[in-house]
Amino acid sequence: MGAMSPAIRANTVLAARREPLTLHTADGLDLVAELALPEAREPVATLVCLHPLPTHGGMMDSQIFRKAAFRLPALAAIAVLRFNTRGTWSEQGTSGGEFDNGVGEKYDVAAAIEYAEFEDLPNIWLVGWSFGTDLALMHGLDPVVQGAILLSPPLRYSTAADLERWAESGKPVTALVPEHDDYLQPDVAREKFAPLTQAEVVPMSGAKHLWVGDAEKVLNEIVQRVAPEVDTPLPEEWDGPMETADTSAYNAHNLSAYKDTPVPQPGH
Repeated sequence: MGAMSPAIRANTVLAARREPLTLHTADGLDLVAELALPEAREPVATLVCLHPLPTHGGMMDSQIFRKAAFRLPALAAIAVLRFNTRGTWSEQGTSGGEFDNGVGEKYDVAAAIEYAEFEDLPNIWLVGWSFGTDLALMHGLDPVVQGAILLSPPLRYSTAADLERWAESGKPVTALVPEHDDYLQPDVAREKFAPLTQAEVVPMSGAKHLWVGDAEKVLNEIVQRVAPEVDTPLPEEWDGPMETADTSAYNAHNLSAYKDTPVPQPGH
């Protein structure tokens, strides 16, 4: 009986072409970014990742997006573009400017989409998480964007008018809503997303807002939608090159920042 392949663990890094980038916004800011591409082939799809609230620990290295960049180029031939919005810190560096409650961030979203378009990256999808879902809904409806996947959407900054604009576009939108989310749970989410008539609201059993322990489920759901030709569930073992990332700094920062996160009241 042959030996088992090594398991893909939380901090496993699979082979990819990874390039640190600087995105330039129309209002003059430089944003820290990274593009991860399949090592030996062209990508079949592209994720533009919009991270959670930076005032509560959200950044381009937040765990779902970090794992997407570590795994999806190798496992699914998907390109992953992630970046720190204005004023946001991570181990990768700090972006220029200051947090602007989703207003000035429209330039950040535009800069990322424009970069993906300029580089001829294929099949561009937005993947927002928490605050990033509001950015996607408010500022991400660009002609080159194929659709959006929303992780733990709070619908805190976005409005019904934003949902209606996406509805008019006809572009696919999937909301992955944790069963035990602190902000918006599945039954209420279905009501709130009603103006976005084509929205697919997917309850995620047992999950919480930060998706701790559920990253693999999320990555599979994303791949099924942006690259349906790729077999899922994705492999949990890997025979190719593997490295191990030191994620202690990311984890310490996130746990500390989210520990006392206030829960918004209804309507916020």
